[in-house]
Amino acid sequence: MNGGARVSAHARVTAAPGGALPVLRGEGALALRRTRGEPGRAQVTVVGAMSVPLTGDSLRLTAVVEPGAALSVTSAAATLALPGQGAREPATYDTELTVGEGGELRWLPEPVISVRGSALRMTTRVTLAATARLVLREQQVLGRAGEEPGSLTTRLVVAHGGRALLDQELACGPGAPGWDGGAVIGGHRAVGQLLVVDPALAEKPAEPLALGATAVLTPLVGPAALVTAVAPDALALRGLLDRGAAALGVV
Repeated sequence: MNGGARVSAHARVTAAPGGALPVLRGEGALALRRTRGEPGRAQVTVVGAMSVPLTGDSLRLTAVVEPGAALSVTSAAATLALPGQGAREPATYDTELTVGEGGELRWLPEPVISVRGSALRMTTRVTLAATARLVLREQQVLGRAGEEPGSLTTRLVVAHGGRALLDQELACGPGAPGWDGGAVIGGHRAVGQLLVVDPALAEKPAEPLALGATAVLTPLVGPAALVTAVAPDALALRGLLDRGAAALGVV
């Protein structure tokens, strides 16, 4: 625990062509480690160095993929959103991703788990050049086994080629009206999405596809496709998102 003190950290990574990482800088609670990846593609793992985010903390992660570069980012473990001591404001976790022309980013972190009594607001903003490629996965688990979730709000904002592609927000837990109803997550405790942006989808758009009773693949103008899913737990959610990735030819 952080003893009630507010934690603030900003980690940065920049990928250059050939698998180079001219910038790889962790800070405080956010440690970045270069891990073995494919030839010509840099791979980075985010390692949580402390028990954060607690309510009141402020975390920021910036990733830049230069033109013609390729980067994969994963995390070492799930992120636990935990209650803080005396903090009134929610924790914030802001991610800014930029991919240049001909660049490729695979953003594949482990789930975020919203613990009872916590409050977290996560915002991910993505800026893609017209010929950039993106595979982005988000997974949220609402409460640990047998407990109610904390307050969790997530927002994903994506721009492609200078135009808005996607802007959506989901609020769950205490204070979010109707979040557990049939129009939102319908009693499930895991929710996630997989966004794929690829110039190849302009020539051959993805077909709408039901991936079981609680997941769907939807083509987007962009060119892009979005898989959204709800499930009873993290394992089932991951299976649905992996099924969507396979349908889109994402390895």
